Amino acid sequence: MNMTNGEYGKYVKKMSPKSPMAGDVVKAFVIGGMICSIGASLYKLYEALGADEKVSSTLTSMTMIFFGAFLTGIGKYDDLARIGGAGTLVPITGFANAVVAPALEFKSEGIVTGMAAKMFVISGPVIVFGVSASVIYGIIYALII
Repeated sequence: MNMTNGEYGKYVKKMSPKSPMAGDVVKAFVIGGMICSIGASLYKLYEALGADEKVSSTLTSMTMIFFGAFLTGIGKYDDLARIGGAGTLVPITGFANAVVAPALEFKSEGIVTGMAAKMFVISGPVIVFGVSASVIYGIIYALII
């Protein structure tokens, strides 16, 4: 079958399922907002229990990472992601999911060659580029000020 690029583009558009963009955006906003609201509530809880601002922030991050990893481990984070889409990727729980999911997928290959080697397959590039960008930003900042 010979097609031009334009004809192929029309064919792909015709055959592709329609995406309910507005509904997906609303679901992502609601689910992401709920995750962030849980984080904010935890922060206020830790403050009410007597922790200062820095400790409350740290405890909140640790708790949210734990919840993200735990829900991934029992298979519930994927269910949430099917509903919330990108709303589950943005918060810190999405990062925990990106670390734990590949580790679980490769656990049958052993602790070192499976879980440890594959743990950062998804999140590794994010860490590398995030650290690199912060170093470059820091150098630029140091040179300017």
